[in-house]
Amino acid sequence: MAGEETGALSGNAPSGSWWGALASAGALLAAVLLAALLTMVSASNTARDRALASERHSYDVMLLTRTVDGTIARAESALSRYVMDEKADTGTIYYNEWVLAGQQIEQLRRLVADTPEQRARVDALRGLYAQRAKQLSPAAAAAAQGKGSGGIPLYYQAGIDPTGQQVRDKLNDIAASERSDLRDRMEATRRTSDRADQLTIWFGWLAVLIGLGAVVLGFLALRAMRERIEALREADSEAGRAHRLDAAVRARTQELTEANERLKAEAAEREAAEAQLRQVQKMEAVGQLTGGIAHDFNNMLAVVVGGLDLARRKLRGPIREVEFHLDSALEGASRAAALTRRLLAFARAEPLLPVAVEPAVLLQSMLDLVDRAIGERIAVHTRFAEDAWPVKVDTNGLENALLNLAVNARDAIDGDGEIVIAVENATLGEHAVGELPAGDYVRIAVTDTGHGMTSDVMERVFEPFFTTKPVGKGTGLGLSQIFGFARQSGGDVAIASEVGSGTTVSIYLPRSEAAAAAAEPSRAEAAGAEADPATVLVVEDDPRVSRSTVAALEELGHRPLPCASGREALEILARDSSIELVITDVMMPEMTGPELVRQVSVLYPWIGILFVTGYVGETGDADELAGHDILRKPFTVSALANAVAAALAHRASGSLSSSAVEAAE
Repeated sequence: MAGEETGALSGNAPSGSWWGALASAGALLAAVLLAALLTMVSASNTARDRALASERHSYDVMLLTRTVDGTIARAESALSRYVMDEKADTGTIYYNEWVLAGQQIEQLRRLVADTPEQRARVDALRGLYAQRAKQLSPAAAAAAQGKGSGGIPLYYQAGIDPTGQQVRDKLNDIAASERSDLRDRMEATRRTSDRADQLTIWFGWLAVLIGLGAVVLGFLALRAMRERIEALREADSEAGRAHRLDAAVRARTQELTEANERLKAEAAEREAAEAQLRQVQKMEAVGQLTGGIAHDFNNMLAVVVGGLDLARRKLRGPIREVEFHLDSALEGASRAAALTRRLLAFARAEPLLPVAVEPAVLLQSMLDLVDRAIGERIAVHTRFAEDAWPVKVDTNGLENALLNLAVNARDAIDGDGEIVIAVENATLGEHAVGELPAGDYVRIAVTDTGHGMTSDVMERVFEPFFTTKPVGKGTGLGLSQIFGFARQSGGDVAIASEVGSGTTVSIYLPRSEAAAAAAEPSRAEAAGAEADPATVLVVEDDPRVSRSTVAALEELGHRPLPCASGREALEILARDSSIELVITDVMMPEMTGPELVRQVSVLYPWIGILFVTGYVGETGDADELAGHDILRKPFTVSALANAVAAALAHRASGSLSSSAVEAAE
């Protein structure tokens, strides 16, 4: 049954399509004809309006020529009376009429401005008008002076002059030309009106045809609608099935799209996490490598520095050349020690002893040092918040960080410029700066007016040994040292730079709830130049460093007792009660220095403690060094003397220190 209906529908389809095409063609033709007729009618009406406007223009010109002629005639008539009666009122009438005639001529010129021939005639009329005014002026002037009949001859002479007739002839020429144009325009108006009437008749017949076409189209539309209803009945079931199938396909496509988006998001997150992990692993590996190298290097430098210093002390006298070479070797070893200290700071293995300080006060105290470091061509400005919060940091580390930033700013400016050092409070959200948690921080910023950095350089500024300075001008460890110091202090570093505008480096340090500590006297002031001879237990696992330290203590007049481990040190302490000071390394096998000191502090609380170290394996170990004197490797004999004296002085007074003794003298 369905097959028969489908066949019937298919059989009727060609007939319906043919009728539909015919109806569409007829409708299109009627629309085209209607549009053409409308266009022609509109054009005809426009032409008729233009013709009517031209007729009105011609009438205006002819009327104005007659008006000008009448005005001039009235003016000359008033002048004839004026030369006879010489009354001022009569002269005024003459003057007003003559001026009015000039204004009318100007109006006539504006009317014919679009017609070159008429404009030329009006220009000639203006010339004749001006010439006629010169002829009549003497008579008017004589009448105005009241000379009796003196103006009459002058008026008579002007009256017989042909110029007056020429003015009237020129006005007649203008009017005649307009009359000729008027006839042409009236004929054009008639033709356009006839054409418009004809088009109106055609438009009526077309309306009749369109009405008939509408009737035919209505019949065809009814037939097509009936056929459409029959087709819809037959296709209803197929449409429903197709709709259900389409909905199922869309649902499945949506599921696949969402799954694909999830896979893309997971892949992007995994890629970002892997990249971040690789970066962290790289930095951690570099830090571990740096710390290990610095540890071994410091041990070697301790031997070099100590041995050279002892040799210099022994050779003081006439051997100046040997002393010069020893001084050079000692300077090189000291520079190497400064390099290892930067490596340790980057690796976050530098032993920090934080105290609560006012950052603005600390930075203000070292502005003279900054001025000397950057030179006189660069101006230093400060912007310190009056209510800046205290921070808990290693003061030496913060001072070194600021000095490094100032020197970097000086090199970036390379000439005249400005450096702004700012201290301000900052409340940050989660991860607003690096990986910092939300909380209160103090921002210490150094801004320069230098050449700035590109984005490629900014991505690598914290890498160790990366530098844009010429060879020999930088080690590439300044910013990496600041990075290590900030991270070890619980903060972070942020950089903002624009090429050609300058750079701002900001150190964010966590706010300290503790009050800032008062400034302490220096070690030299507290301990004096050297301490009295004492028995000192030296705990050092590296035999070379141990021999150098023992020799230096003997040089200072002390009685050193060397040992290589913490257990051996406890045994010696149990046997020898004369020991007044324990000098111990931090990193040692079996028992570390802090572990040894914990036991010594309990068993022998009267014995002084001095840590000697160049490396701390974990940041947390620095907390165990707090409260004790620290001497950083490598050190000179003078530095060792000051440290020993300070440790013995604290032992004697029973006070503890919270800052380290620098290796340099």
